[in-house]
Amino acid sequence: MIDPSERVLTGVVGPPEAMTPARLPVPAGLGRLLVLAVVFVCAACGLVYELELVALATYLDGDSVTQASVVLSVMVFAMGVGALLAKRMRCRAAVGFGLVETGLALVGGCSAMALYACFAWLGQSHSALVGFSLILGVLIGAEVPLLMTLIQRVRRQDAGGAVADLFAADYVGALVGGLAFPFLLLPSLGQLTGALVTGAVNAVAGGALVLWLFRRDLTARARWTLLGVNALVLVLLAAGMVLAAPFERAARRAVYGASARVAVQTGIQEVVLTGGTEAGVGAGHGRKGSGRPLELFLDGRLRVSSDTEFRYHEALVHPAMAGGPHARVLVLGGGDGLAVREILRYRSVRSVTVVELDPGVTELAHSDPGLARLNHRSLADPRVHVVTADAFDWLRQQDGSGRAGRPAPYDVIVSDLPDPGITASTKLYSQEFYGLAVRVLADDGRLVVHAGPPVTRPREYWTVEATIRSVGLATVPYRLPGRPVDFFGGPDRPVDSARPAPVARPAPVASPAAGPLQYWGFVLAARHRPRFGLAPDAPVLAGLTVQELQEGRRGEARCRMSGLPQSTLMHPRYPD
Repeated sequence: MIDPSERVLTGVVGPPEAMTPARLPVPAGLGRLLVLAVVFVCAACGLVYELELVALATYLDGDSVTQASVVLSVMVFAMGVGALLAKRMRCRAAVGFGLVETGLALVGGCSAMALYACFAWLGQSHSALVGFSLILGVLIGAEVPLLMTLIQRVRRQDAGGAVADLFAADYVGALVGGLAFPFLLLPSLGQLTGALVTGAVNAVAGGALVLWLFRRDLTARARWTLLGVNALVLVLLAAGMVLAAPFERAARRAVYGASARVAVQTGIQEVVLTGGTEAGVGAGHGRKGSGRPLELFLDGRLRVSSDTEFRYHEALVHPAMAGGPHARVLVLGGGDGLAVREILRYRSVRSVTVVELDPGVTELAHSDPGLARLNHRSLADPRVHVVTADAFDWLRQQDGSGRAGRPAPYDVIVSDLPDPGITASTKLYSQEFYGLAVRVLADDGRLVVHAGPPVTRPREYWTVEATIRSVGLATVPYRLPGRPVDFFGGPDRPVDSARPAPVARPAPVASPAAGPLQYWGFVLAARHRPRFGLAPDAPVLAGLTVQELQEGRRGEARCRMSGLPQSTLMHPRYPD
């Protein structure tokens, strides 16, 4: 509530303009409301800038916890610096606030585009992230002292009441900005245009307050300078909006190469497909393709390469199909249909349930000619039922007892989920998650988990194995040599945009002796130690042999890390 005007204590000395009542074109009460309205708008814009930095940094570099910590801590520190620097501008509070808002609109509006440019053409955006966090923090921190001076010049009030009014408008504006970013700006405009529009709103609000409400406090030179600078910033932001789409295409070509042919922002992640347009490209299973291999990127991380995916999916699926019945299969993740392709090669399979979070991925698996050809149109098979849901939440809703109205337990559960080192995926590798999975697993059923790279990140891999054992399952860890280490990117890891796009190459040979290779790591688990190998009715495999599987099992047995604690929801143990 706005308090009535009160007498100010005598003897207080301040800057001349700060003590002089403002000459407003409207009554003081309305002028005060207009100032608080601008506080509201500026607070909303400021929080959008913060969230945009966190979101874009998480998308580009992964690990949302680290990115949020860096952005917020640096910005809060810089806000304190900005508040101190603003003391020197209180004598010209109107001009100072106008310049601060102009700078904030330009820097905040262009920050997303600049960060993405650094990532696309320079290969990293960490330094730019810290720099933008500092600059934005200083400018946001300078707002409150200047606004406090302006609101006191409209109508004098005790300091406590003025601060309460100012902060109330500020916090409500932050609430609106925080909700507008994920529910309005991001889905409707995207990160680049959303930031530019926010900057334009910021510039208009700050410019209107100074150039109209406080225009009588400005000299002619100051008025024309602020008007010209604001106009220039708005022109630059408008140009950015017009060029946002071409810029994004150019940046995407720099990251993914000229073969990027599909780019979809699904609301959950960015999905990019490159290559794979010619018939037979990356078909696997003994068929030689021509042209560039198909590659699927999710939020900038390479998830599928048709050159080598069949080795990965054969190693993931076929050991789990051995050692017992496999009529009912559950796939957690795997919306690309490639794991399902391998499962359907068994004639005894009666039903496959796929639980995929992103409907955009399953839609591409159906509709994209290259990806549909690669997965043999597996998701269109009548035995396959696709559920769009978070795997953790879906498992919580299942009983697995086989009672009337409840699904029967599954003979095989295949967990084909993003890497555990990605913060958003840690709950899908937690003790609670595997406990839920056990509830829907048949007594003689098997669970297989893609557990990350066992050689380059062994602690992460063995933490997954320890977490699976903590729910009462016996495990068989194993690995398979996959992509050569000089092949840019890797499963679930950011792509090194400084490297040129890869050329098509044959799948790597099975033996690690052929050269330095990365390894895919898996964990097979059951209530009793599972039989490891291939099922009697296993189809002919293109990139996997029993000898390779046994060597992968023995290799992991030699490298076992013991004594690692399990990962839980309240104590995740998968640092990026």
